[in-house]
Amino acid sequence: MKLINTVDAVGHVLCHDMTRIIPGEEKGPVFRKGHVVTEKDIPLLLSIGKEHLYVWEMNDDMLHEDEAAAVLRDICTGDSAMFETTLPKEGKIEILAACNGLLKIDRTKLNKINSLGEMMIATVHGDFPVKKGDKLAGTRVIPLVIEKSKMNEAKAVAGEDPVLRLLPIKPLSYGIVTTGSEVYKGLIEDKFGPVLKHKMDEYNCKLVRQIILDDNKEQITKAILELASEDRCDVVLVSGGMSVDPDDRTPAAITDTGADIVSYGAPVLPGAMFLLSHLSVEGRTVPVMGLPGCIMYAARTVFDLTLPRVLAGERLTASDLAAYGEGGLCLNCDVCHFPNCGFGK
Repeated sequence: MKLINTVDAVGHVLCHDMTRIIPGEEKGPVFRKGHVVTEKDIPLLLSIGKEHLYVWEMNDDMLHEDEAAAVLRDICTGDSAMFETTLPKEGKIEILAACNGLLKIDRTKLNKINSLGEMMIATVHGDFPVKKGDKLAGTRVIPLVIEKSKMNEAKAVAGEDPVLRLLPIKPLSYGIVTTGSEVYKGLIEDKFGPVLKHKMDEYNCKLVRQIILDDNKEQITKAILELASEDRCDVVLVSGGMSVDPDDRTPAAITDTGADIVSYGAPVLPGAMFLLSHLSVEGRTVPVMGLPGCIMYAARTVFDLTLPRVLAGERLTASDLAAYGEGGLCLNCDVCHFPNCGFGK
């Protein structure tokens, strides 16, 4: 800091708030810490008795907090039109979604930048769908001014690709294979189909066909291949028959299609018996998902965590599913607040 005459303060950065008191009318800051003094500010500063000011000593090697926050903003968003940002306020810039999509975060870069010190990027959780206008992140540096070299270090860590991305969630076509002798023979009503249709409707996906079958492995395999190949469904959902009961044939039926099995089982409750696979059909890759019975009755399950990522075009791996272990326990709250809770995070 240095002490200067107020009349010489244009272009300098205030080190503390400037308060104006009008008895019986007003008491509050007229200028906040970090404000850059302009020519028109001088008369007001003098009118509140400030003939001298403490200001930061600025030079070509330093950036004001607003400029530094803008550097962090650009590190987060690049030149993507899928984000909107606020103007700097007290050295902080907020980043919002300019459209609906799936938020992706480069966690490695984010952690490295936040470990540099004197700067921060705070975000919501990634791998979840967001809507236009949702607040996604905030950027700020801790001091009022920061060395340019420090911000250049942050840019070097970030590299060419932004820390944040928004992937479009596509309204894909899908088919359902519902298994179970009790449903096939009409002994009980199909509960899976309506639940799955409701969840897929959330993303404007189109149901092509639902096939209801007995617990016959060969028929289940044939139905999956028909939906993927003849009906050209983008996604195939196979409901029921996912347990270790000897009458449950779905996992073996999916395997017999020739699909690449990513994982049979996921560290998520509800949804441990979930199966994810990828079926290659005529140059296309069709996700085939084996869905356990919990999806019929539980408000949110592993399906709600993986579906938006699949619809956004992600090819999930076994490691992606394993990462759900921490946060994979739904607490079955009396009032469900998903996704504003810890499930899947």
